[in-house]
Amino acid sequence: MIIDHLGNALELVLTWKMALVMLSCALFGLFVGAVPGLSATMATAMLVPLTFFMDPVPAISAIVTTAAMAIFASDIPAALVRIPGTAASAAYVGDLTALTAKGRVGRALGISVTASAIGGVFGSLVLMFAAPQLALVSLNFTSFEYFWLALLGLSAAVMLGNASVLKSLMALAIGLMIASVGMDTTSGTPRFTFGSASLLDGVAFVPALIGMFAVPELIRTFVHRDETPPVAPIGNPFRMFEGLGRVLMTSKLNLLRSSTIGTAIGILPGAGSDIGSWISYAVSKRFSRKPETYGKGSEEAVLGACAANNSALSGAYVPAMVFGIPGDSITAIVIGVLYVKGLNPGPMVFLTNADTVAAIFLVFLLANLLIVPLGLLAIALASQVLRVPKIALAPLILGFCIVGSYSIDAAASGIVIMIVLGVLAYLMEENGFPVAPTILGIVMGLLVERNLVSNMIKADGTFMPFVERPIAAGLALTCLVVWTVPAVGWLLQRRRRAAARTAAKQES
Repeated sequence: MIIDHLGNALELVLTWKMALVMLSCALFGLFVGAVPGLSATMATAMLVPLTFFMDPVPAISAIVTTAAMAIFASDIPAALVRIPGTAASAAYVGDLTALTAKGRVGRALGISVTASAIGGVFGSLVLMFAAPQLALVSLNFTSFEYFWLALLGLSAAVMLGNASVLKSLMALAIGLMIASVGMDTTSGTPRFTFGSASLLDGVAFVPALIGMFAVPELIRTFVHRDETPPVAPIGNPFRMFEGLGRVLMTSKLNLLRSSTIGTAIGILPGAGSDIGSWISYAVSKRFSRKPETYGKGSEEAVLGACAANNSALSGAYVPAMVFGIPGDSITAIVIGVLYVKGLNPGPMVFLTNADTVAAIFLVFLLANLLIVPLGLLAIALASQVLRVPKIALAPLILGFCIVGSYSIDAAASGIVIMIVLGVLAYLMEENGFPVAPTILGIVMGLLVERNLVSNMIKADGTFMPFVERPIAAGLALTCLVVWTVPAVGWLLQRRRRAAARTAAKQES
Protein backbone atom coordinates (compact mmCIF):
# COMPACT_ATOMS: atom_id res chain seq x y z
CA MET A 1 0.00 0.00 0.00
CA ILE A 2 1.19 3.49 -0.88
CA ILE A 3 0.19 4.81 2.55
CA ASP A 4 2.81 2.57 4.19
CA HIS A 5 5.57 4.44 2.37
CA LEU A 6 4.34 8.00 2.88
CA GLY A 7 6.83 8.69 5.67
CA ASN A 8 9.87 7.94 3.51
CA ALA A 9 8.21 9.69 0.57
CA LEU A 10 7.81 12.89 2.58
CA GLU A 11 11.54 12.90 3.29
CA LEU A 12 12.20 12.80 -0.47
CA VAL A 13 9.68 15.53 -1.30
CA LEU A 14 9.99 18.06 1.54
CA THR A 15 13.46 19.38 0.73
CA TRP A 16 14.70 22.80 -0.37
CA LYS A 17 15.91 21.31 -3.67
CA MET A 18 12.44 19.96 -4.47
CA ALA A 19 10.83 23.27 -3.49
CA LEU A 20 13.17 25.16 -5.84
CA VAL A 21 12.53 22.74 -8.72
CA MET A 22 8.75 22.79 -8.32
CA LEU A 23 8.56 26.58 -7.93
CA SER A 24 10.74 27.34 -10.94
CA CYS A 25 8.96 24.76 -13.12
CA ALA A 26 5.57 26.06 -11.99
CA LEU A 27 6.47 29.59 -13.08
CA PHE A 28 7.81 28.24 -16.38
CA GLY A 29 4.60 26.26 -16.96
CA LEU A 30 2.45 29.29 -16.20
CA PHE A 31 4.42 31.41 -18.68
CA VAL A 32 4.25 28.83 -21.50
CA GLY A 33 0.57 28.10 -20.89
CA ALA A 34 -0.34 31.78 -20.91
CA VAL A 35 1.35 32.42 -24.29
CA PRO A 36 -1.09 31.69 -27.13
CA GLY A 37 0.09 28.85 -29.35
CA LEU A 38 2.47 27.27 -26.82
CA SER A 39 1.24 24.01 -25.29
CA ALA A 40 1.87 21.97 -22.14
CA THR A 41 3.42 19.23 -24.28
CA MET A 42 5.88 21.72 -25.76
CA ALA A 43 6.80 22.95 -22.28
CA THR A 44 7.46 19.45 -20.90
CA ALA A 45 9.45 18.43 -23.98
CA MET A 46 11.73 21.45 -23.48
CA LEU A 47 12.49 20.26 -19.93
CA VAL A 48 13.56 16.73 -20.87
CA PRO A 49 17.28 17.56 -21.42
CA LEU A 50 17.42 19.18 -17.97
CA THR A 51 15.95 16.09 -16.27
CA PHE A 52 19.01 14.04 -17.28
CA PHE A 53 20.98 15.90 -14.58
CA MET A 54 18.35 15.41 -11.84
CA ASP A 55 17.47 12.62 -9.43
CA PRO A 56 14.32 10.61 -10.30
CA VAL A 57 11.85 12.42 -8.00
CA PRO A 58 12.91 16.01 -8.93
CA ALA A 59 12.99 15.01 -12.62
CA ILE A 60 9.41 13.72 -12.61
CA SER A 61 8.23 16.58 -10.40
CA ALA A 62 9.61 19.09 -12.92
CA ILE A 63 7.50 17.63 -15.72
CA VAL A 64 4.36 17.06 -13.61
CA THR A 65 4.41 20.59 -12.15
CA THR A 66 5.05 22.22 -15.53
CA ALA A 67 2.22 20.29 -17.19
CA ALA A 68 -0.33 21.02 -14.43
CA MET A 69 0.43 24.74 -14.48
CA ALA A 70 0.47 25.01 -18.27
CA ILE A 71 -2.91 23.26 -18.57
CA PHE A 72 -4.50 25.77 -16.17
CA ALA A 73 -2.68 28.79 -17.61
CA SER A 74 -4.14 28.10 -21.05
CA ASP A 75 -7.44 29.42 -19.65
CA ILE A 76 -5.92 32.89 -19.23
CA PRO A 77 -5.56 33.74 -22.95
CA ALA A 78 -8.84 31.89 -23.54
CA ALA A 79 -10.61 34.38 -21.24
CA LEU A 80 -8.69 37.53 -22.18
CA VAL A 81 -8.22 37.21 -25.94
CA ARG A 82 -10.29 34.11 -26.84
CA ILE A 83 -7.31 31.91 -27.72
CA PRO A 84 -7.54 28.51 -25.99
CA GLY A 85 -4.18 26.97 -25.25
CA THR A 86 -5.40 23.37 -25.56
CA ALA A 87 -8.18 21.40 -27.23
CA ALA A 88 -9.60 20.77 -23.77
CA SER A 89 -9.97 24.47 -22.93
CA ALA A 90 -11.57 25.02 -26.35
CA ALA A 91 -14.66 23.25 -24.98
CA TYR A 92 -15.53 26.15 -22.66
CA VAL A 93 -13.74 29.10 -24.29
CA GLY A 94 -17.13 30.55 -25.27
CA ASP A 95 -18.21 30.73 -21.63
CA LEU A 96 -14.92 32.31 -20.53
CA THR A 97 -15.06 35.03 -23.18
CA ALA A 98 -18.76 35.64 -22.51
CA LEU A 99 -18.02 36.15 -18.80
CA THR A 100 -15.16 38.49 -19.76
CA ALA A 101 -17.48 40.53 -21.98
CA LYS A 102 -19.90 40.83 -19.03
CA GLY A 103 -17.12 42.25 -16.85
CA ARG A 104 -16.79 39.04 -14.80
CA VAL A 105 -13.41 37.88 -16.04
CA GLY A 106 -12.02 37.83 -12.49
CA ARG A 107 -14.84 35.56 -11.36
CA ALA A 108 -14.36 33.31 -14.41
CA LEU A 109 -10.64 32.85 -13.81
CA GLY A 110 -11.26 32.43 -10.07
CA ILE A 111 -13.59 29.53 -10.85
CA SER A 112 -11.06 28.16 -13.33
CA VAL A 113 -8.15 28.14 -10.89
CA THR A 114 -10.25 26.60 -8.08
CA ALA A 115 -11.88 23.93 -10.24
CA SER A 116 -8.54 23.05 -11.84
CA ALA A 117 -6.99 22.53 -8.40
CA ILE A 118 -9.95 20.47 -7.13
CA GLY A 119 -10.04 18.31 -10.24
CA GLY A 120 -6.29 17.79 -10.14
CA VAL A 121 -6.33 16.83 -6.44
CA PHE A 122 -9.23 14.43 -7.08
CA GLY A 123 -7.31 12.74 -9.90
CA SER A 124 -4.14 12.62 -7.80
CA LEU A 125 -5.92 10.90 -4.90
CA VAL A 126 -7.42 8.35 -7.28
CA LEU A 127 -3.93 7.81 -8.73
CA MET A 128 -2.44 7.28 -5.26
CA PHE A 129 -4.94 4.81 -3.88
CA ALA A 130 -6.48 3.01 -6.86
CA ALA A 131 -3.92 3.04 -9.67
CA PRO A 132 -3.32 -0.73 -10.06
CA GLN A 133 -7.01 -1.66 -9.89
CA LEU A 134 -8.12 1.06 -12.32
CA ALA A 135 -5.35 0.26 -14.77
CA LEU A 136 -6.63 -3.32 -14.99
CA VAL A 137 -10.02 -1.93 -16.06
CA SER A 138 -8.41 0.20 -18.77
CA LEU A 139 -6.75 -2.90 -20.23
CA ASN A 140 -10.22 -4.24 -21.06
CA PHE A 141 -10.64 -1.49 -23.62
CA THR A 142 -10.02 -2.69 -27.17
CA SER A 143 -10.43 -0.81 -30.44
CA PHE A 144 -14.18 -1.57 -30.31
CA GLU A 145 -14.58 0.25 -27.00
CA TYR A 146 -12.45 3.16 -28.22
CA PHE A 147 -14.62 3.47 -31.31
CA TRP A 148 -17.80 3.85 -29.24
CA LEU A 149 -16.05 6.20 -26.82
CA ALA A 150 -14.89 8.43 -29.68
CA LEU A 151 -18.37 8.28 -31.24
CA LEU A 152 -19.85 9.30 -27.89
CA GLY A 153 -17.50 12.26 -27.86
CA LEU A 154 -18.63 13.26 -31.35
CA SER A 155 -22.25 12.94 -30.25
CA ALA A 156 -21.56 15.66 -27.70
CA ALA A 157 -21.26 18.13 -30.59
CA VAL A 158 -25.03 18.47 -30.78
CA MET A 159 -25.14 19.54 -27.13
CA LEU A 160 -22.21 21.97 -27.30
CA GLY A 161 -23.56 24.78 -29.40
CA ASN A 162 -26.53 27.05 -28.83
CA ALA A 163 -27.38 26.95 -32.53
CA SER A 164 -29.91 24.60 -34.09
CA VAL A 165 -29.14 20.88 -34.16
CA LEU A 166 -28.85 21.01 -37.95
CA LYS A 167 -26.24 23.79 -37.83
CA SER A 168 -24.31 21.94 -35.10
CA LEU A 169 -24.26 18.78 -37.24
CA MET A 170 -23.15 20.76 -40.30
CA ALA A 171 -20.34 22.35 -38.26
CA LEU A 172 -19.31 18.88 -37.05
CA ALA A 173 -19.28 17.64 -40.66
CA ILE A 174 -16.90 20.48 -41.59
CA GLY A 175 -14.57 19.40 -38.78
CA LEU A 176 -14.66 15.78 -39.93
CA MET A 177 -13.86 16.87 -43.49
CA ILE A 178 -10.84 18.82 -42.23
CA ALA A 179 -9.74 15.78 -40.16
CA SER A 180 -9.82 13.59 -43.28
CA VAL A 181 -7.01 15.57 -44.93
CA GLY A 182 -3.70 13.67 -45.00
CA MET A 183 -2.70 10.04 -45.41
CA ASP A 184 -5.39 7.37 -45.54
CA THR A 185 -5.31 5.38 -42.29
CA THR A 186 -5.31 1.97 -44.04
CA SER A 187 -3.88 2.32 -47.56
CA GLY A 188 -1.44 5.14 -46.77
CA THR A 189 -2.40 7.06 -49.91
CA PRO A 190 -2.64 10.86 -49.77
CA ARG A 191 -6.13 12.37 -49.82
CA PHE A 192 -7.29 15.98 -50.15
CA THR A 193 -3.69 17.22 -49.92
CA PHE A 194 -3.80 18.95 -53.35
CA GLY A 195 -0.17 17.97 -53.92
CA SER A 196 1.07 19.74 -50.79
CA ALA A 197 3.66 17.74 -48.84
CA SER A 198 2.92 19.77 -45.68
CA LEU A 199 -0.61 18.30 -45.56
CA LEU A 200 0.50 14.65 -45.68
CA ASP A 201 0.39 14.49 -41.88
CA GLY A 202 -3.00 16.18 -41.87
CA VAL A 203 -4.05 19.67 -40.85
CA ALA A 204 -1.86 20.73 -37.93
CA PHE A 205 -4.12 21.03 -34.92
CA VAL A 206 -2.53 23.93 -33.03
CA PRO A 207 -2.64 26.33 -36.02
CA ALA A 208 -6.23 25.20 -36.63
CA LEU A 209 -7.15 25.85 -33.00
CA ILE A 210 -5.50 29.29 -33.00
CA GLY A 211 -7.04 30.22 -36.32
CA MET A 212 -10.61 29.19 -35.54
CA PHE A 213 -10.75 31.04 -32.24
CA ALA A 214 -8.28 33.93 -32.45
CA VAL A 215 -8.55 35.09 -36.06
CA PRO A 216 -12.35 35.66 -36.03
CA GLU A 217 -11.95 37.76 -32.89
CA LEU A 218 -9.20 39.81 -34.55
CA ILE A 219 -11.30 40.31 -37.69
CA ARG A 220 -14.24 41.51 -35.58
CA THR A 221 -11.94 43.86 -33.68
CA PHE A 222 -10.82 45.55 -36.90
CA VAL A 223 -14.23 45.46 -38.63
CA HIS A 224 -16.18 46.77 -35.64
CA ARG A 225 -13.42 48.86 -34.07
CA ASP A 226 -15.84 51.63 -33.08
CA GLU A 227 -18.31 49.18 -31.54
CA THR A 228 -15.83 47.12 -29.56
CA PRO A 229 -16.62 47.69 -25.86
CA PRO A 230 -13.78 48.04 -23.37
CA VAL A 231 -13.22 44.92 -21.31
CA ALA A 232 -13.83 45.29 -17.60
CA PRO A 233 -10.70 44.90 -15.45
CA ILE A 234 -10.15 41.82 -13.32
CA GLY A 235 -9.85 43.84 -10.15
CA ASN A 236 -8.26 42.51 -6.99
CA PRO A 237 -7.30 38.87 -7.75
CA PHE A 238 -7.62 37.95 -4.07
CA ARG A 239 -11.32 38.86 -4.15
CA MET A 240 -12.06 36.39 -6.93
CA PHE A 241 -13.27 33.84 -4.42
CA GLU A 242 -16.13 36.01 -3.17
CA GLY A 243 -19.28 33.98 -3.67
CA LEU A 244 -17.27 31.02 -4.93
CA GLY A 245 -18.36 28.89 -1.99
CA ARG A 246 -21.96 29.28 -3.08
CA VAL A 247 -21.08 28.27 -6.64
CA LEU A 248 -19.21 25.20 -5.37
CA MET A 249 -22.10 24.15 -3.13
CA THR A 250 -24.76 24.55 -5.80
CA SER A 251 -22.58 22.72 -8.35
CA LYS A 252 -21.02 20.11 -6.05
CA LEU A 253 -22.59 17.21 -7.93
CA ASN A 254 -21.41 18.66 -11.22
CA LEU A 255 -17.92 19.10 -9.77
CA LEU A 256 -17.79 15.50 -8.53
CA ARG A 257 -19.28 14.12 -11.75
CA SER A 258 -16.90 16.09 -13.96
CA SER A 259 -13.84 15.11 -11.90
CA THR A 260 -14.90 11.46 -12.09
CA ILE A 261 -15.49 11.64 -15.86
CA GLY A 262 -12.14 13.36 -16.40
CA THR A 263 -10.24 10.82 -14.29
CA ALA A 264 -11.99 7.84 -15.89
CA ILE A 265 -11.33 9.01 -19.44
CA GLY A 266 -7.79 10.09 -18.58
CA ILE A 267 -7.05 6.53 -17.45
CA LEU A 268 -7.88 5.21 -20.93
CA PRO A 269 -4.68 5.11 -23.02
CA GLY A 270 -4.79 7.64 -25.82
CA ALA A 271 -7.92 9.44 -24.62
CA GLY A 272 -6.42 12.20 -22.49
CA SER A 273 -7.88 15.42 -21.16
CA ASP A 274 -9.18 16.60 -24.56
CA ILE A 275 -11.99 14.04 -24.79
CA GLY A 276 -12.61 14.21 -21.03
CA SER A 277 -13.24 17.96 -21.05
CA TRP A 278 -15.56 17.87 -24.08
CA ILE A 279 -17.62 14.93 -22.78
CA SER A 280 -17.78 16.45 -19.30
CA TYR A 281 -19.01 19.75 -20.75
CA ALA A 282 -21.74 17.97 -22.73
CA VAL A 283 -22.85 15.83 -19.76
CA SER A 284 -22.86 18.87 -17.48
CA LYS A 285 -25.09 20.73 -19.94
CA ARG A 286 -27.44 17.75 -20.21
CA PHE A 287 -27.99 17.62 -16.44
CA SER A 288 -27.95 21.37 -15.84
CA ARG A 289 -31.03 23.27 -14.69
CA LYS A 290 -29.96 26.16 -16.95
CA PRO A 291 -28.63 24.54 -20.14
CA GLU A 292 -29.55 27.63 -22.13
CA THR A 293 -26.73 29.58 -20.40
CA TYR A 294 -24.01 27.21 -21.66
CA GLY A 295 -21.81 28.92 -24.22
CA LYS A 296 -23.13 32.31 -23.08
CA GLY A 297 -21.18 32.71 -19.84
CA SER A 298 -22.12 29.77 -17.61
CA GLU A 299 -20.07 29.54 -14.42
CA GLU A 300 -21.30 25.98 -13.99
CA ALA A 301 -19.89 25.03 -17.40
CA VAL A 302 -16.45 26.46 -16.62
CA LEU A 303 -16.40 24.76 -13.21
CA GLY A 304 -17.13 21.29 -14.56
CA ALA A 305 -14.93 21.39 -17.65
CA CYS A 306 -11.91 22.79 -15.77
CA ALA A 307 -12.22 20.08 -13.12
CA ALA A 308 -12.39 17.38 -15.82
CA ASN A 309 -9.44 18.94 -17.62
CA ASN A 310 -6.97 18.61 -14.74
CA SER A 311 -8.37 15.38 -13.29
CA ALA A 312 -7.84 13.72 -16.70
CA LEU A 313 -4.22 14.85 -16.61
CA SER A 314 -3.70 12.95 -13.34
CA GLY A 315 -5.73 9.96 -14.53
CA ALA A 316 -3.49 9.57 -17.58
CA TYR A 317 -0.62 8.57 -15.29
CA VAL A 318 -2.43 5.43 -14.09
CA PRO A 319 -1.69 3.25 -17.15
CA ALA A 320 1.66 5.03 -17.54
CA MET A 321 2.89 4.02 -14.07
CA VAL A 322 1.32 0.57 -13.91
CA PHE A 323 1.84 -0.74 -17.44
CA GLY A 324 4.03 1.78 -19.22
CA ILE A 325 1.17 2.71 -21.57
CA PRO A 326 1.01 6.46 -22.26
CA GLY A 327 -2.36 8.09 -21.66
CA ASP A 328 -1.39 11.17 -23.67
CA SER A 329 1.65 12.92 -25.13
CA ILE A 330 2.81 14.26 -21.75
CA THR A 331 2.76 10.84 -20.07
CA ALA A 332 4.70 9.47 -23.06
CA ILE A 333 7.45 11.96 -22.17
CA VAL A 334 7.25 10.92 -18.50
CA ILE A 335 7.60 7.24 -19.42
CA GLY A 336 10.77 8.03 -21.33
CA VAL A 337 12.22 9.89 -18.34
CA LEU A 338 11.27 7.00 -16.01
CA TYR A 339 13.18 4.54 -18.19
CA VAL A 340 16.22 6.83 -18.26
CA LYS A 341 16.14 6.99 -14.45
CA GLY A 342 15.90 3.20 -14.13
CA LEU A 343 12.28 3.26 -12.92
CA ASN A 344 10.82 0.93 -15.52
CA PRO A 345 7.03 1.40 -15.41
CA GLY A 346 5.09 -1.74 -14.53
CA PRO A 347 3.58 -3.59 -11.57
CA MET A 348 7.02 -4.38 -10.15
CA VAL A 349 7.94 -0.71 -9.74
CA PHE A 350 5.45 -0.52 -6.83
CA LEU A 351 7.48 -3.20 -5.03
CA THR A 352 11.07 -2.41 -5.99
CA ASN A 353 10.82 1.41 -5.74
CA ALA A 354 7.80 1.90 -3.49
CA ASP A 355 9.24 4.96 -1.70
CA THR A 356 10.07 6.72 -4.96
CA VAL A 357 6.65 5.96 -6.44
CA ALA A 358 4.92 7.27 -3.31
CA ALA A 359 7.05 10.44 -3.53
CA ILE A 360 6.04 10.90 -7.18
CA PHE A 361 2.37 10.56 -6.21
CA LEU A 362 2.84 13.21 -3.50
CA VAL A 363 4.33 15.50 -6.15
CA PHE A 364 1.09 15.17 -8.14
CA LEU A 365 -0.84 16.34 -5.09
CA LEU A 366 1.47 19.26 -4.32
CA ALA A 367 1.62 20.42 -7.95
CA ASN A 368 -2.17 20.71 -8.10
CA LEU A 369 -2.32 22.51 -4.75
CA LEU A 370 0.24 25.04 -6.06
CA ILE A 371 -2.17 25.98 -8.84
CA VAL A 372 -4.19 28.23 -6.51
CA PRO A 373 -1.51 30.62 -5.13
CA LEU A 374 0.62 30.70 -8.28
CA GLY A 375 -2.45 30.82 -10.50
CA LEU A 376 -3.60 33.94 -8.67
CA LEU A 377 -0.18 35.49 -9.30
CA ALA A 378 -0.41 34.70 -13.01
CA ILE A 379 -3.93 36.13 -13.23
CA ALA A 380 -2.85 39.31 -11.44
CA LEU A 381 -0.01 39.82 -13.92
CA ALA A 382 -2.20 38.97 -16.90
CA SER A 383 -4.83 41.44 -15.72
CA GLN A 384 -2.51 44.27 -16.79
CA VAL A 385 -3.24 43.25 -20.38
CA LEU A 386 -6.80 44.51 -19.96
CA ARG A 387 -5.57 48.05 -19.34
CA VAL A 388 -4.58 48.26 -23.02
CA PRO A 389 -7.34 48.97 -25.58
CA LYS A 390 -8.33 45.92 -27.56
CA ILE A 391 -7.51 47.50 -30.92
CA ALA A 392 -3.97 48.22 -29.70
CA LEU A 393 -3.53 44.62 -28.51
CA ALA A 394 -4.64 43.14 -31.83
CA PRO A 395 -1.25 43.38 -33.66
CA LEU A 396 0.53 41.84 -30.66
CA ILE A 397 -2.03 39.01 -30.48
CA LEU A 398 -1.68 38.42 -34.21
CA GLY A 399 2.10 38.22 -33.76
CA PHE A 400 1.70 35.58 -31.04
CA CYS A 401 -0.68 33.64 -33.28
CA ILE A 402 1.79 33.66 -36.18
CA VAL A 403 4.69 32.58 -33.95
CA GLY A 404 2.61 29.85 -32.31
CA SER A 405 1.37 28.51 -35.64
CA TYR A 406 4.83 28.57 -37.22
CA SER A 407 6.65 27.00 -34.25
CA ILE A 408 4.73 23.70 -34.36
CA ASP A 409 6.51 22.37 -37.46
CA ALA A 410 8.75 25.38 -38.22
CA ALA A 411 6.86 25.71 -41.49
CA ALA A 412 4.90 28.50 -43.15
CA SER A 413 2.09 26.03 -43.81
CA GLY A 414 0.99 26.47 -40.18
CA ILE A 415 0.40 30.18 -40.79
CA VAL A 416 -1.59 29.41 -43.95
CA ILE A 417 -3.74 26.91 -42.04
CA MET A 418 -4.34 29.48 -39.31
CA ILE A 419 -5.48 32.15 -41.76
CA VAL A 420 -7.67 29.89 -43.94
CA LEU A 421 -9.47 28.24 -41.03
CA GLY A 422 -9.70 31.57 -39.23
CA VAL A 423 -11.57 33.15 -42.13
CA LEU A 424 -13.76 30.04 -42.36
CA ALA A 425 -14.59 30.28 -38.64
CA TYR A 426 -15.42 33.99 -39.00
CA LEU A 427 -17.85 33.27 -41.84
CA MET A 428 -19.39 30.42 -39.84
CA GLU A 429 -19.98 32.54 -36.75
CA GLU A 430 -21.36 35.44 -38.77
CA ASN A 431 -23.97 33.04 -40.16
CA GLY A 432 -24.89 31.39 -36.86
CA PHE A 433 -22.80 28.20 -37.12
CA PRO A 434 -21.01 27.19 -33.88
CA VAL A 435 -17.24 26.64 -34.06
CA ALA A 436 -16.97 24.18 -31.13
CA PRO A 437 -18.41 21.16 -33.03
CA THR A 438 -15.94 21.82 -35.86
CA ILE A 439 -13.02 21.75 -33.42
CA LEU A 440 -14.41 18.55 -31.91
CA GLY A 441 -14.59 16.98 -35.37
CA ILE A 442 -10.95 17.88 -36.04
CA VAL A 443 -9.87 16.46 -32.65
CA MET A 444 -11.74 13.16 -32.82
CA GLY A 445 -12.35 12.53 -36.52
CA LEU A 446 -9.15 10.57 -37.09
CA LEU A 447 -9.68 8.54 -33.90
CA VAL A 448 -13.16 7.49 -35.02
CA GLU A 449 -12.01 6.63 -38.53
CA ARG A 450 -8.94 4.67 -37.43
CA ASN A 451 -10.92 2.54 -34.97
CA LEU A 452 -13.85 2.06 -37.36
CA VAL A 453 -11.66 0.80 -40.20
CA SER A 454 -9.57 -1.50 -37.99
CA ASN A 455 -12.73 -2.86 -36.34
CA MET A 456 -14.40 -3.55 -39.70
CA ILE A 457 -11.32 -5.49 -40.74
CA LYS A 458 -11.35 -7.49 -37.48
CA ALA A 459 -15.10 -8.11 -37.71
CA ASP A 460 -14.87 -9.14 -41.38
CA GLY A 461 -17.54 -6.61 -42.30
CA THR A 462 -20.12 -7.75 -39.71
CA PHE A 463 -21.61 -5.60 -36.93
CA MET A 464 -21.97 -8.06 -34.03
CA PRO A 465 -18.34 -7.87 -32.80
CA PHE A 466 -18.92 -4.14 -32.17
CA VAL A 467 -21.37 -4.96 -29.34
CA GLU A 468 -20.30 -8.44 -28.20
CA ARG A 469 -18.14 -7.22 -25.32
CA PRO A 470 -20.02 -5.86 -22.25
CA ILE A 471 -18.20 -2.50 -22.11
CA ALA A 472 -18.61 -1.96 -25.85
CA ALA A 473 -22.33 -2.82 -25.61
CA GLY A 474 -22.76 -0.37 -22.71
CA LEU A 475 -21.05 2.45 -24.63
CA ALA A 476 -23.10 1.64 -27.74
CA LEU A 477 -26.29 1.81 -25.67
CA THR A 478 -25.19 5.17 -24.24
CA CYS A 479 -24.61 6.49 -27.76
CA LEU A 480 -28.05 5.27 -28.78
CA VAL A 481 -29.66 7.07 -25.84
CA VAL A 482 -27.75 10.29 -26.63
CA TRP A 483 -28.96 10.14 -30.23
CA THR A 484 -32.59 9.19 -29.61
CA VAL A 485 -33.58 11.17 -26.49
CA PRO A 486 -33.25 14.62 -28.14
CA ALA A 487 -35.11 13.35 -31.23
CA VAL A 488 -37.92 11.88 -29.14
CA GLY A 489 -38.13 15.08 -27.09
CA TRP A 490 -38.35 17.16 -30.27
CA LEU A 491 -41.13 14.93 -31.67
CA LEU A 492 -43.11 15.09 -28.42
CA GLN A 493 -42.72 18.85 -28.27
CA ARG A 494 -43.88 19.12 -31.88
CA ARG A 495 -46.95 16.97 -31.16
CA ARG A 496 -47.83 19.08 -28.12
CA ARG A 497 -47.58 22.26 -30.21
CA ALA A 498 -49.76 20.71 -32.90
CA ALA A 499 -52.32 19.64 -30.31
CA ALA A 500 -52.30 23.10 -28.77
CA ARG A 501 -52.90 24.69 -32.19
CA THR A 502 -55.75 22.28 -32.90
CA ALA A 503 -57.35 23.03 -29.54
CA ALA A 504 -57.05 26.76 -30.15
CA LYS A 505 -58.74 26.42 -33.55
CA GLN A 506 -61.59 24.40 -32.05
CA GLU A 507 -62.17 27.01 -29.33
CA SER A 508 -62.23 29.81 -31.88
